[in-house]
Amino acid sequence: MKIALIGYGKMGKAIEIIATERGHQICAIFNSSNPITIEKLINSQADVAIEFTQPKLASSHIRTCVDAKTPVVVGTTAWLNELPELNNFILNNDGSMIYASNFSVGVNIFFKLNQLLARLMNKQSDYIVSIEEIHHVQKLDAPSGTAVTLADGLVNELDAYKNWKLLSDETCDFDTIPVKATRLPEVPGTHIIKYESDIDFIELKHEAKNRKGFALGAVIAAEFLKNKKGIFTMNDVLNL
Repeated sequence: MKIALIGYGKMGKAIEIIATERGHQICAIFNSSNPITIEKLINSQADVAIEFTQPKLASSHIRTCVDAKTPVVVGTTAWLNELPELNNFILNNDGSMIYASNFSVGVNIFFKLNQLLARLMNKQSDYIVSIEEIHHVQKLDAPSGTAVTLADGLVNELDAYKNWKLLSDETCDFDTIPVKATRLPEVPGTHIIKYESDIDFIELKHEAKNRKGFALGAVIAAEFLKNKKGIFTMNDVLNL
């Protein structure tokens, strides 16, 4: 399979290594030194593009891929306010996309465990739930896209909570899930869901060792998306 990389930072380089190991060819690399265009993408003959850049660029990159009839796997986060409009654009123009807040296979299983545990805890009123995420200092968005997915999942399952809020110094209302974001050197990504009562706590945790899991998941998603039309998630990819 021929893969075009949109973005060539740490994630782009990690994806290149994994894709090559799995027998794929990187047919084009687009970044600030070589900006993507419809013509360049078409000429690359890419079967799929994988996009990891910045929130302000994601929408434009997705539209370029759709116009070039190239399926796109999108790993950039913090642009979801544009997702409904882009979904319509993709479907109306016979495009294809997989978006995920996190492509790690382990994290997507973690999402399901979060949902299941929330259902079990829904009637346990003695427990208070909170989220903590820890990432490297270069990560620009806070909370992380993964933490947002986890928080939204909790709000959907727990009747006692109506929304979530990123913590600074102030406290949250009783019906709001607090989300703490910490930035430390050389931390690929850690996410913790905690249910705490006066007598004990239950903790669900995922800790990434490196970027390899994210890169592998993105390549697996690209393998799934080749020759497909429509909008998919990692639930489709992993048959969860």
